[in-house]
Amino acid sequence: MFITIEGPDGGGKTTQMNLLVPALEKLGFDVVRTREPGGTPIGDQIRSVIMDMKNKSMHPRAEILLFCASRAQLVEELIRPSLAAGKIVLCDRYADSTMAYQGYGHGLDRDLLKTLLNFATGGLKPDLTILLDISAEAGLRRRITNHDEWNRMDDYALQFHERVRNGYLKMAAEEPERFVIINADRPKEEIHEEIVSILRGKI
Repeated sequence: MFITIEGPDGGGKTTQMNLLVPALEKLGFDVVRTREPGGTPIGDQIRSVIMDMKNKSMHPRAEILLFCASRAQLVEELIRPSLAAGKIVLCDRYADSTMAYQGYGHGLDRDLLKTLLNFATGGLKPDLTILLDISAEAGLRRRITNHDEWNRMDDYALQFHERVRNGYLKMAAEEPERFVIINADRPKEEIHEEIVSILRGKI
């Protein structure tokens, strides 16, 4: 089963991944954890370019192609082989992030993006996407409060992050059979319990 965790910055995706992997392993599942951009040696090199604050002049089209290059490598090197071996793959962000950030955030052609994403992923879509929903302001405030790494993507204006959040909600409304929306503006333990409960019914 291929499960992705998505959402605006500050929604707690990494925190929930940290809790979820051991919880699933305790239930007897073989779990592979990964993230985007990155997840492979090639992808991690691309990630360093994307996130570097020195690259604030990067054009959105260049940004998209870098994300897609990392994603293509991740799918072929790690995700497909792991799924073929019968493992559960948990991915911190995936193709929906590109649609949310570059499609809705930057306002680029979403039909063109769909074609590009289909090419980069080889048509591989998640079986389940957990959307950790939080307002843009609350999410960015949480990242600052927690002293999280502040990268080039975080540094976009608040209005950009609001468009990203709205984009996620629109995508979830369009694919209710794949998306599960979870209120992420709560204690991490409550969120974790809800996710585990959902997965028990899905896996």
